[in-house]
Amino acid sequence: MNYKLLIQYDGTDFHGWQRQESDRTIQGELERVLGILDGREVSVIGSGRTDAGVHAEGQVANVVLSKNFTPEKLRAAINGNLWRDIRIMNVEYAADEFHARFSAKKKTYIYRIVNAHVMSPFWRRFALHESTPLDVNAMRSASRLLLGEHDWTAFSAAQSDAENRVRNVSDCGFETSWDDRACAMLIEFRITANGFLRYMVRSIVGTLLEVGLGTRDSDTIQTALVSGDRTLAGRTAPPHGLCLHRVEYD
Repeated sequence: MNYKLLIQYDGTDFHGWQRQESDRTIQGELERVLGILDGREVSVIGSGRTDAGVHAEGQVANVVLSKNFTPEKLRAAINGNLWRDIRIMNVEYAADEFHARFSAKKKTYIYRIVNAHVMSPFWRRFALHESTPLDVNAMRSASRLLLGEHDWTAFSAAQSDAENRVRNVSDCGFETSWDDRACAMLIEFRITANGFLRYMVRSIVGTLLEVGLGTRDSDTIQTALVSGDRTLAGRTAPPHGLCLHRVEYD
């Protein structure tokens, strides 16, 4: 039976999604628990790999099990054997051909920034602290240049194994709001695309942060997109502000 899992996790103490021999990972934890429940080795397929320190509100995975569980019992059994920084929020039966990665049509990431002199301890694991005031209007204007289909070589890891670095970004923008808990302005950068390269979102956010700080301009961003020159893009933003928000399927 093929099961579809909706997963949330605090990525702070994980070495990313992909299983590793000696480090704690999301895939590794899920395969350990599901292997116990199914009485054999199993393979958990995620919609994509999140890096070390990156969080997820809406990660999706699928797993084929030989034993038959109701979705409710499987969810309870998995959660009962996981540490509290990862939870299965929902389980449902999936068609045999459903593949969490290859069936995905769009993904949305959110990057959170607390723009204030003092960083709230309640946000320190889930948002980047930027103490210098940001020109959000300049950032928003620059983000519009990133909409559409582009080659994202300049905004991805040099060691990426993707042969094709063209992706279509359908949404790229900011929402700002006053956060009472942070006693500060919370900036949420949201980007939706048909796929992402490694470090792509964090590189985009780092670049737009430099626009907000006045150290990078829109012309440079356009040149980076056309040329693929990584040196023209900004720094890669830290992982802890990034969260996989949603994965969409037909």
